[in-house]
Amino acid sequence: MKIKIKRMNPEAKLPSYAHPGDVGLDMYALEGMTVKPGEHVRIWNGFALEFPTGFAAIVKDKSSISKAGLHTMGGVFDAGYRGEYNVHLVNLSDKEYTIEKGDKVGQLVIFPVAIAELEEVDELSDSSRGTGGFGSTGKK
Repeated sequence: MKIKIKRMNPEAKLPSYAHPGDVGLDMYALEGMTVKPGEHVRIWNGFALEFPTGFAAIVKDKSSISKAGLHTMGGVFDAGYRGEYNVHLVNLSDKEYTIEKGDKVGQLVIFPVAIAELEEVDELSDSSRGTGGFGSTGKK
């Protein structure tokens, strides 16, 4: 699959796969910052993409920073989006975390997706799960 990429900032390090066969493209910080405990930050990446309808680009955690308590939030980019990509991080730890310019801050995974056609109905069919929600299957 070929994806078009546009550099939005001349200093941007474009996303890349670290190893052959990897599914996540590493995304790099355009600038350094310190993320305080509980703080949310948006880190700009300096590029935009174009890919076909039927796919989505989804930002996922980088294990190297998630082990320090940073977690990605949101991060679903639709095929029609042409703006600059970014990573929204939250620091869930009790320690500050410093990101340097050029650090890996997230992974971008390209997923095939179904584009659903919704049909409003009065009733849904029965299933073995029914309306059982969070915790409905118990601990064991």
